[in-house]
Amino acid sequence: MPAKITHVEKDSIAAELGLEAGDLLVSIAGEPIIDQIDYQALTAQAVFDMVVEHPGYPPRRVHVTKEDWEPLGLTLDQTIVACPRECANHCVFCFIDQMPPGMRKTLYVKDDDWRLSLMMGNYITMTNISRQELDRIIRRKVSPLYISVHATDPEVRTKLLRNRHAGEVMERLRLLRDNGIRFHCQIVLCPGWNDGEVLARTLRDLSGLWPAAQSAALVPVGLTRFREGLEQVTPYSRETAEELVRSVQPLQEQFLRELGTRFVFPSDEFYCLSGLPLPEDEAYEDYPQIENGVGMLRMFETDLRYAAEDYPVERTAPRRLVIACGTSVARVMQGWCDKYQPEGTAVKVHPILNRFFGETVTVTGLITGQDLVDQLQDEVCDEILICRNTIRNEGDLFLDDMTLDEVRSRLPAPLRVVENTGEAFWRAISGLEDSKP
Repeated sequence: MPAKITHVEKDSIAAELGLEAGDLLVSIAGEPIIDQIDYQALTAQAVFDMVVEHPGYPPRRVHVTKEDWEPLGLTLDQTIVACPRECANHCVFCFIDQMPPGMRKTLYVKDDDWRLSLMMGNYITMTNISRQELDRIIRRKVSPLYISVHATDPEVRTKLLRNRHAGEVMERLRLLRDNGIRFHCQIVLCPGWNDGEVLARTLRDLSGLWPAAQSAALVPVGLTRFREGLEQVTPYSRETAEELVRSVQPLQEQFLRELGTRFVFPSDEFYCLSGLPLPEDEAYEDYPQIENGVGMLRMFETDLRYAAEDYPVERTAPRRLVIACGTSVARVMQGWCDKYQPEGTAVKVHPILNRFFGETVTVTGLITGQDLVDQLQDEVCDEILICRNTIRNEGDLFLDDMTLDEVRSRLPAPLRVVENTGEAFWRAISGLEDSKP
């Protein structure tokens, strides 16, 4: 199907060539246009022809001459984001399979689309990529990709993903490496399934693909109370989380000597669960997996420290603040508050037990509106702060479909939504003027 043009930028090259919204982009440089990936790759050239058609009119050929990488000025229909390719796996740890019924439809979407991996950093398993699409990835030099590996042992990965093609992962990763494609890896760890010797093999295999394999993040499995009929998976405890972190440290030192990078990075959740101190900035190198929760807390505190130094507030009018957050980060958050709260401001951290998904779910981003309302009723304070990532991108709904206004109306104090940065946090607790409610 030709790609539909939805917008033509004013005074752009495309506008000068007479292209209009509603036109259909049939081909560029003789190649059909499947999606935005093809469009971006092919329009990077300086000279090429396009075939364009308008409904009801015959196709026409348009000759383009421009600078390399100069934008053409077109926006195509965002079908990748609206209709991503669906996951073909049935992973034993799939969070969506553990969702309660009756929630909004978008929360049940299982995407596994390599195009979103390139564009947005989504993790993919590569089990639903045909050989034709794999060839397109290589031809378009799609890099970097973000790949959920979980295990390189074919039998273990097949059992984890419950997909007969899952065991082909190393073959596909080698193909990417051999064709100059770089990728970051994710390993969701399920105790008794893919830890221990299985994990050691996985890290050996992946580090052997360096520098194509850029990094590997270790993430603890997330389990809700809605697991009836699903495989038995054990969550990480304080003891097993600490054991995992300590077992990885010698590997990080070995990789640093041999590769020049620590390569493998446990996520922040492992440090929160174990009670171990967060590594320093240099341990995260260039923060290759920050969006995967690896080093986010360290970066947050670093930004908080710089903000406190750049925008000093020696004393504030007496204020009592409550910060509602997930149980896993509460200890770290209270430490920050004790260290950075301005004189005159008392900041209390209130860990929210996740009764909606189950108390084994401990992260802040999965707190629901009803749990906030139920557990904050007895707080006596001037303001309640919550992190921006507890509500959806549009800024209006919690995961349980309670609106922000509904929650605000039922809390005992004004509610402030704070962006997930150290500077925003500092501005909120210090009462600086540009901290907006």
